[in-house]
Amino acid sequence: MSTRERIMVEGHLTSGFEPEVARYLGVLWGKSKERAGGQTNLLLSHLLDTAAVAEQIWDHFLAPSTRTLVGEIAGGPERGRRFFAWLCGVHDCGKATPVHQRLWSEGGRAVQQAGLTWHEPTTAKSKWRHDKAGGNLVRRLLSDAGWPPEHVDWIWPLVAGHHGVFPSDGQLQEQRKCKGQLMGTGRWPEVQRAVLEVFTRELGFADLVAVKPVRVPSRAAQLHLSGLVVMADWIASDEDHFKGEDDLGKVCLASARRRAEAAWKALALRRGWGSVSVPGPEFFQDRFGHPPRASQVMVVEAARRMEGPGLLVVEAPMGEGKTKTALAAAEVLAARFGADGIFVGMPTQATSDPMFSEVRAWLSTIDADLAAQVALLHGKRMFNKEWKALLEAAGPDPDRRFGSVDECGMCIDDDPFGRDAATFGAEAAWDTVLPERQAPAQWFLGAKRGLLCPFVVGTIDQLLFAATRTKHVMLRMAGLAGKVVVLDEVHAADVYMSQFLKEGLRWLGQARVPVILLSATLAPGQRRELIEAYLAGAVSQEEYRIEGAPEPQGYPCLTAAWLDPDGATPRFLLDSTPTWRSDLPVRVEVLPEKILGRRAAREEKIDAQDAADRAVADLLEDRLIEGGCALVIRNTVARAQSAYVVLRERFGGDVRLLHAQLTVQDRADRTRQCLDLLGPEREPESNRKPGATRSSRPSRLVLVATQLAEQSFDVDVDLLISDLTTIDLLLQRIGRLHRHSGVKRPVPVHLPRVVVTGFSPGDGEAPSILSASEKIYGRYLLLRSAAEVLSAVGASREISGAGGVGGKWSIPSQVPELVRRVYDDQEDVVPSAWAEAEESARQEWAAGERVRADHASAYLLTRLGEHENSTLAGLHFAGASAGSGENSLEAVVRDGPRSVEVILVVWDGGIYRTLAGRPLTANGDVAHDLLDEVLGSTVRLPVNFTDPALNELRPLPAWHGHPWLRYSLALVLDEAHRTVLDGQMLRYDGDRGLVQEVVAASGPARRPG
Repeated sequence: MSTRERIMVEGHLTSGFEPEVARYLGVLWGKSKERAGGQTNLLLSHLLDTAAVAEQIWDHFLAPSTRTLVGEIAGGPERGRRFFAWLCGVHDCGKATPVHQRLWSEGGRAVQQAGLTWHEPTTAKSKWRHDKAGGNLVRRLLSDAGWPPEHVDWIWPLVAGHHGVFPSDGQLQEQRKCKGQLMGTGRWPEVQRAVLEVFTRELGFADLVAVKPVRVPSRAAQLHLSGLVVMADWIASDEDHFKGEDDLGKVCLASARRRAEAAWKALALRRGWGSVSVPGPEFFQDRFGHPPRASQVMVVEAARRMEGPGLLVVEAPMGEGKTKTALAAAEVLAARFGADGIFVGMPTQATSDPMFSEVRAWLSTIDADLAAQVALLHGKRMFNKEWKALLEAAGPDPDRRFGSVDECGMCIDDDPFGRDAATFGAEAAWDTVLPERQAPAQWFLGAKRGLLCPFVVGTIDQLLFAATRTKHVMLRMAGLAGKVVVLDEVHAADVYMSQFLKEGLRWLGQARVPVILLSATLAPGQRRELIEAYLAGAVSQEEYRIEGAPEPQGYPCLTAAWLDPDGATPRFLLDSTPTWRSDLPVRVEVLPEKILGRRAAREEKIDAQDAADRAVADLLEDRLIEGGCALVIRNTVARAQSAYVVLRERFGGDVRLLHAQLTVQDRADRTRQCLDLLGPEREPESNRKPGATRSSRPSRLVLVATQLAEQSFDVDVDLLISDLTTIDLLLQRIGRLHRHSGVKRPVPVHLPRVVVTGFSPGDGEAPSILSASEKIYGRYLLLRSAAEVLSAVGASREISGAGGVGGKWSIPSQVPELVRRVYDDQEDVVPSAWAEAEESARQEWAAGERVRADHASAYLLTRLGEHENSTLAGLHFAGASAGSGENSLEAVVRDGPRSVEVILVVWDGGIYRTLAGRPLTANGDVAHDLLDEVLGSTVRLPVNFTDPALNELRPLPAWHGHPWLRYSLALVLDEAHRTVLDGQMLRYDGDRGLVQEVVAASGPARRPG
């Protein structure tokens, strides 16, 4: 740019202001040399850079529904883009204050030499920062420009909260004792007005008055916009793409746009499917390769009939195909209501992994390029081989390039070991993203950004995190808004998790996000609470009660709820249809187990457990005399391991074990083996010859498992033996019985049977139940579930031993009624002789539920009584409620004792080795070809070892800078695979998994230090 051109640009920017003001604008810095590629970036340059990035976000990322929303706020579609750019760019105006300009000594000296001064001793003592100063500044200047208070009030929190925490109104003011030195006196107010007005004019507005919006958005929309402001700021703060510009004569929107376009191209950020047409009637066949079942047609048609974005609750039996149903319905809802992607939330990490593959396959049938846009989002995604392979083929670890520190150098994510996260970024080589990348853009995979990716599969925790009062929560909400949200197995949320689930649904309802909830065993009360939460958000009320609304009849069924165009009247759609297959007459039996009191001697407990295991072995020996496949589900790992030992003695290699205290690799291998042996036939049923059966199914097999086999575990067994659990989860377990067609079953197990154990039916009294089960599920619901089990067995029948028969449940048609009866406390379920025991258990349960719900309230995004607030001011009053890292957030949204995972390594006295014996080094260096093996040796410790592990264990020395291992705790074993932790002996057994030995020892040899 020539001198004349530079003077013209500079004159254009500062026209209407005194020459001194132009001089001041030429020294106010937005980014120091250290954070702007070695050259100062002027404040106006950074504001325009951010606005230009916002234009890229608008053009290439925002969902159609979001663009429509912003257009409505701004006063028309043609104003929406410019207003959005202004809203993002204005975020850092608070840097035009002494409190910020003093932070970098070189820049501060230049500002003071230009004539803008402050009292350094006063400003140095304050922790008040430019984000609050910015909120203060825009509130004053917008009010001076004549903006109505209701618009000023929702704008300033977006500026004041752009570092992740929304302050209250009172926090905007600097302390009186500072005497205006933080905001600035003298010429400072004039310069601050100039910054805002120059920036505003450069975007094409005549003045601040012309920017004024016409509609106040909902709080959810404000939170969504706030997240997008942060997104634009973080991109524009990337010194690799936005080098410093210290010459005001070169600062202009055209230059910022060139930088933003180049950055967007280099980062390869993409939207989802964009604007799409509503799919035609044949699309289900095209997506999944087979025609839809009646229940799938019902749900997709409901999605077509909904008159506005809303909530769709789908209840259908296990194996009905709910996942495909949800994906198909999501495609329809996205097309109808302008969503640009999807979030699928699963109950566990283990169920998220196969869903990741399924969603990628589904998207590839829509557009081959979309499969590369799917992110897997949970704390252990590095263990998923498909995800890991995609990332390794695409480039270096994103967390080392993005997300370690924010644009002020403040740590974004938690380092559990107190190291400076910024040091990791310096070690990573970084290449330009290649066009053929088959994984989401690396930027999306940095800390807190995962939900911004167009298509996301993860645990339901990711939604729950968005309902917590935590730093940068706006990024999570911005990632959910503009998508269709699908949540599977919602019945699995306990009372604690449900508080976050309902809070999340409130915000999604207010944001008009289409939501699909899936369940096989949803209690009517839980369904009603979830619908009420969504509608309460939609109508922006503290509470909302559905009065006299009909409940769905039949099974499978659906309930859809949305608001009329008037925004106040709820509408409902209910429907049901027969399931695709006939009812199974499941025989219900009871195998009594002697239950000892908690004070019984250890030897007595061991003997009782051995007797219970041998009773199961006797029953299996009788029922599997001609072969067959059985599933034994125990409620604890210790019970599963104990049963496995006894059954191995009786049935040898026909017994398998699956539980949560196996290493990741062992668990994955065993799960895959079980699915290969007992899962669905890979060859489509239509291709098999009449009467043909699958060849891979073993003649006899006994699988012993914990709750891992309870849901989203597609195996078929002939016989089920289960510890007593709540009725909904028992029915989930029954969903593994006779699940697949075309299976030839031996005569003794040709009818589906469930044998319930783990309790002792009382003789005219309430039953005795395992204390471990009561601790997990609560005695109240277990008593009511036991009553239903015993009722099915029948009062006229004997409790079964090895040869008993028992009564029947018709599955799935009886599922809704069984669940309703147990969970409806107005139903008389238990015998009168149990009434006193039930009431005592109910009171204890109710008190515990209240305590857990109250405990969750301390972390909820919105405090009680504040759901009708109109702005985000004070949302984080008194600070964020928890740390922002994945581990700390998981501890917030999931109740109960926290557990930790460790990586098992062996110390042989000279070097570390993998669990399989392959050498590492004396410091634990991991060669690339050993990384999978080391990661695969991760195991979850019993909860009683959590605190000792966090206190005593650390990563190996060589892991500190490793992208996959740097936060991983190492549990060092001796050559016999033993160690002592908290004075107790642990051993990793190749068959049983992690075992706590009965006898404590001095411990294996450990590396000194």
